[in-house]
Amino acid sequence: NRVAKANLVIVESPAKAKTIGKYLGPTYQVLASMGHVRDLPKSKMGVDLETGEFEPQYQPIKGKEETIAQLKDAADHSKKVYLATDPDREGEAISWHLKELLELPDDKTSRVTFNEITKQAVRSGIASPRDIDIDLVNAQQARRILDRIVGYQLSPFLWRKVKRGLSAGRVQSVATRLVVDRENEIRAFV
Repeated sequence: NRVAKANLVIVESPAKAKTIGKYLGPTYQVLASMGHVRDLPKSKMGVDLETGEFEPQYQPIKGKEETIAQLKDAADHSKKVYLATDPDREGEAISWHLKELLELPDDKTSRVTFNEITKQAVRSGIASPRDIDIDLVNAQQARRILDRIVGYQLSPFLWRKVKRGLSAGRVQSVATRLVVDRENEIRAFV
């Protein structure tokens, strides 16, 4: 039976994991999630449009099974888990996805951030844990869901009419609309 390491720190990048591990010492295990661990499915909409709730249907990302299993095992054998993904909306969402996917209990899990990877900043971040900011998570989810709803319907149209492999999301669709509206104004001008 494995002895529990005192603390697990999960970051996004393996390079950061190595450096942060040196700064924190042997009572911390620092592992990388390699970015996102779950997302909307690739082969279907993945967002419930029927009920009007726009509930996303997340699933683990294919090819990440080994990373997820390693993180789950390490978390199960740690007294405390620090989610130290990047200090932005995307990082906040990755932390939330990790917490959900690894089934981390609230009393064992904290969110920490570092604005730079220096010994002082890392130790200061670990000393100032907080809860996941669900408003930041929801902002990222709204962006992701909107991209999916628009892109999933618009991209196949682009493939048929312009070029295979192009993708369009919430930004490209608005830009396209502006161009089309302007072109129609030009054609209608007498």
